[in-house]
Amino acid sequence: GGFGTWALAAAYPERLAAIAPICGGGDPRSASRIRHIPAWVFHGAKDNLVPLARSQEMVDALKAAGAEPRFTVYPEAGHDSWTEAYNTEELYTWLLSQRRAKR
Repeated sequence: GGFGTWALAAAYPERLAAIAPICGGGDPRSASRIRHIPAWVFHGAKDNLVPLARSQEMVDALKAAGAEPRFTVYPEAGHDSWTEAYNTEELYTWLLSQRRAKR
């Protein structure tokens, strides 16, 4: 899920070309390590399991570290925001256009 996506990115930032965490949170202190990884973050505004603030916190930390993450909030979605995210055709085009950063 979203928590695993953030954790994997923080643990292995050199291995990923992009991330698309959905309804999760991470450690904002990892933002400087992962700022080079393009991120498109998704969350449902009515999520009663993982507060929207958890995704917002990571987006804000990435921006503070110099990244430009995309952030989509589905106003009517609950925790099942992955259904809308995975139905977003642009997500796949975006993911497939990413390349790992040369470090």
